[in-house]
Amino acid sequence: MALTIKRFIDLTAAVVLLLLCAPVMLLSALIVRIFLGAPIFFTQTRIGLNEQPFTLIKFRTMKQGSSADAERMTRAGNFLRQSSLDELPQLINILRGDMSFIGPRPLLPEYLRYYTPAERARHRVRPGITGLAQVRGRNALSWDDRLALDIHYVTHGSLALDLRIALETIRAVLFPRGITAQGHVSMPRLDECRKHSV
Repeated sequence: MALTIKRFIDLTAAVVLLLLCAPVMLLSALIVRIFLGAPIFFTQTRIGLNEQPFTLIKFRTMKQGSSADAERMTRAGNFLRQSSLDELPQLINILRGDMSFIGPRPLLPEYLRYYTPAERARHRVRPGITGLAQVRGRNALSWDDRLALDIHYVTHGSLALDLRIALETIRAVLFPRGITAQGHVSMPRLDECRKHSV
């Protein structure tokens, strides 16, 4: 029942926010087009509910090319990340049923082999635009701490916890912290951190 209610809330909120945020999304798309060129959207395969892959949609924040992420990041892209405006296209992912507003962030397919059996439980729920790890440190967290928070959410998830995370997300957007790990544009890759232990 709770899952049905959550899905109804997700769909209703996504439709309302898409309508309200349409001017902001149009302005964000214009910023990307002017300062980064085409394409406007960044799409990437991520792993969702029951370990099923889906295509995540974001506004592009980096120049195209094969150079390091730090070299491809622009001031316009950094603004979109700092303000979380780059995440707005994921409202479409919510409408499609790929994602929820609240849940563990969807990660890359190549990370699957590096999870512990307990950590794979993060895929028992739809991934979210925001989640417990995002309001408790975001990319400044270690992978172990981040995944532990994901499992805590899956184990103790409730509509009350979702409401608390939603309120904390508002604060995190207004006063952003932990957007980047030290020495990284976002955070180090999980496979690079754990490949020696597999």
